[in-house]
Amino acid sequence: MQYRKSQAAIDRLTPEQRRVTQEAGTERPFTGEYNDHKEPGIYVDIVSGEPLFASSDKFESGCGWPSFTKPLVSANINKLRDSSHGMIRTEVRSTHGDSHLGHVFPDGPADRGGLRYCINSASLRFIHRDDMESEGYGEYLDQVEEV
Repeated sequence: MQYRKSQAAIDRLTPEQRRVTQEAGTERPFTGEYNDHKEPGIYVDIVSGEPLFASSDKFESGCGWPSFTKPLVSANINKLRDSSHGMIRTEVRSTHGDSHLGHVFPDGPADRGGLRYCINSASLRFIHRDDMESEGYGEYLDQVEEV
């Protein structure tokens, strides 16, 4: 599959998805569709479709946003210095879609690498394990827990 940003994909976004992904916005904590989501599958960029995170790497951090210990494909994640809002953070963006996803922090589970990828639900599309093959993501099935 080829992953890329297109005007057609941007035009399909809701106002909230556009604000988050294209304007580096942040959804309000505990309001995102995937904050409490527990189904097996993968999360892809809402704009480009590139695979970003697996449900098996998702954990409850209590921060109000979906949290993951690592990316599904490291090459699909860019980390950039973010000095907005009077603090220094590491912004996480998708490589091909250039979507703002959220931030990564060094306070994740120590036994799983110590990172917390704090991601906006509005930047994601979930693909259930049962649909991964038909949607072209079958190569990642071994990284998702059994149903």
